[in-house]
Amino acid sequence: MSTLSISALRASGRLALAATAAAAIVAASAVATFAQAPDPVIARVNGVEIHQSDLTLAEDDVGQNLPQGGEQAKRDYLVSYLSDMILLAQAAEERRLQDDPDFKRRAALARNKVLMETLLQSEGKKSLTDQALHAVYDDAVKQMGNEEEVHARHILFRVANPSDDKASKEAEDKVKAVIERLKKGEDFAKLANELTEDPSGRKDGGDLGYFTKEQMVPEFSAVAFKLDKGKISDPIKTQFGWHVLKVEDKRKRQPPEFDKVKPQLETYVERKAQMELVTKLRADAKIERLDKPAQSPAQAPTPAQPQAPK
Repeated sequence: MSTLSISALRASGRLALAATAAAAIVAASAVATFAQAPDPVIARVNGVEIHQSDLTLAEDDVGQNLPQGGEQAKRDYLVSYLSDMILLAQAAEERRLQDDPDFKRRAALARNKVLMETLLQSEGKKSLTDQALHAVYDDAVKQMGNEEEVHARHILFRVANPSDDKASKEAEDKVKAVIERLKKGEDFAKLANELTEDPSGRKDGGDLGYFTKEQMVPEFSAVAFKLDKGKISDPIKTQFGWHVLKVEDKRKRQPPEFDKVKPQLETYVERKAQMELVTKLRADAKIERLDKPAQSPAQAPTPAQPQAPK
């Protein structure tokens, strides 16, 4: 058998499970551009070179199945993984399995999948300009408008079973007793640290920070957003139990800093660019369904649009 180059192996395909993985990796190698310089040869298998970039692809392919261990153990595993793949692929070629119609269909599917993923990644990265990111950020800030936020503290007495009237009455009485102590001038934060049964375990004075109406259960928000700054509520019953709250401050909702939401902005911009590409290609293509009546453009399903960061 003539010595195979890695490019020839990449063009040929795979055998069964090992060959399926091989096709995905070798096809990716055919379309991916490796920026690593240099890309050293790590091993040779029957004359086929395994490069550092091949190990990177193999690691992505193995994913969570990569054994735990040090860096050298991982490297040894990946070299062994690729070596076995090459040996099996060579054996498959000797048996002319690349001529099998089922293999050709699988190889074509794997090639198309990798080409699709590579194009989408390229389109997404190309869209990540500073101008695009700031445009999405500025639009999201405008949509926030004059939404109000409340900064409040609370003290909670839990009721494990809302239908337990006796337990509910006991929790309500506890809240009423706390309110009486607050009216006499005791410090809210100190009492919260001492008494609250907040299920989150947060006892830093019962501090809830700033929140919008949608971030709290309706019964709680309804009271918090009606109370004036510095005021203490009457007992409030929610699905968690009985509360008393104190409004510390009110303000217009503050937009997050650009740098803090930049990862979400990048994800949104990338996905939006990818969806626009898919939509355009679909609109320009002739797609025929032979298993059911043709759909008009208005009836055809459209890809889900990414949601703008909030």
